Amino acid sequence: MTIRHIHGLVILWVALGASPLAAHHSFNAEYDFTKPVSLTGVVVKWELINPHGWITLDAKDAQGTVTRWMIETGNPNALIRAGWRKDSLKPGDEVIVEGYRSKDGSNTVNGSSVHLPDGRKLLAGSSKDGSAVK
Repeated sequence: MTIRHIHGLVILWVALGASPLAAHHSFNAEYDFTKPVSLTGVVVKWELINPHGWITLDAKDAQGTVTRWMIETGNPNALIRAGWRKDSLKPGDEVIVEGYRSKDGSNTVNGSSVHLPDGRKLLAGSSKDGSAVK
C-alpha cells in the first residue's frame, strides 16, 4: 500500500465518521423556546437510548382527555451524569415533565426537567437558555 492509498483511506475514514454529526438536528430547528409546556401524566415507556432518550407519556388535559406525548431527553451519557438510571422511570409512574413544544405542532416535547415519583427533579435535556445537560 502506498502513501497515496493510506492518505485516501484516512480521508474516507474521516468523511464517513463525520456524517452522523452532519445529520444531528439542532434544538431550534425542531423546538420552540417560546412555547414552554408542563405535562402531568403516566409513563408508558422510558427509553435510555442513543442518540437521545425518549419518554412516552399519557397526559390528561383540563377536560380529562388523555393525550400521548413523546418527550425527547438528552443523550444517555449526559443523563446518567445528571442522576438518571435505566430504572428511573417505570410504566405507570406519574411524573411532571417540563419542556418545550415541537414547532411542527405534534405532541412532541424537548424535555428540560422531570419531577420523579420519589420527589426528585432531574434535568432531562435542554434548558431555556439553549444549553443542554452536559
